[in-house]
Amino acid sequence: IPESMNAVATMTAKQEGGISGLEIVKMVYDRFQDDVVFTPYFKDGDFVKKGDVILKIEATYPTLLRGERLSLNIFQRMSGIATETARYVKELKGTDTQLLDTRKTAPGLRVLDKLAVKHGGGTNHRMGLYDMVMIKDNHIKACGSVMNAMMKVSDAPFFIKKEVEVASLQDAVIAAEMGADIIMPDNMGPVATGEVRDHVKAINPRILIEASGNIRPENIPDYIGKADIVSMGYLTHSTPSVQFSMDII
Repeated sequence: IPESMNAVATMTAKQEGGISGLEIVKMVYDRFQDDVVFTPYFKDGDFVKKGDVILKIEATYPTLLRGERLSLNIFQRMSGIATETARYVKELKGTDTQLLDTRKTAPGLRVLDKLAVKHGGGTNHRMGLYDMVMIKDNHIKACGSVMNAMMKVSDAPFFIKKEVEVASLQDAVIAAEMGADIIMPDNMGPVATGEVRDHVKAINPRILIEASGNIRPENIPDYIGKADIVSMGYLTHSTPSVQFSMDII
């Protein structure tokens, strides 16, 4: 196919869903050609219906073909994450409980996965191991107890928040008394999470309670009033892609 042969392509929604990744699609095509004309008809965070034309790309025929699969793969994955995030955010609308993502992202795609969560109305949690002290069950096992683990991070800079994953009310109280900023009752369910919240807030009302584990659309409302934040690895490790097609017209 001659490099000088110009063409126009559109991307169309094959199903209803939220969209995320328009800027990334443009970046893909800009890598192959300097003067690509990129015309989006929606913006990231919008919802589209089946059959909606989302964008138009004017470039050479070879450029359109070179960028097709990469741009669709990324665009469909990000849109799937945004769609599912919006689904859960809707269940928390009008409350003080926030929906957060996790580090359970695809290798090499963490920035894009978390951007998609933002486009879906969610909130980004940690980006990596460097921006918060996170004491999980395996750390506690290695140290012997929550108390020992907290003692080992007592010299962390004051501006670095400390989060502790707990499996019991007793450990939650210990973590709160030793200066935790966020306490995560992991897989404890809404009732036990509410009990943890009541005891922890009595010690320090500024401590945040993060619910995590086995959270679904049907039970996420049960955490309202019991957790300040709900984190879900599912948003970035298991959500299905939204299907789009690219056609040269």
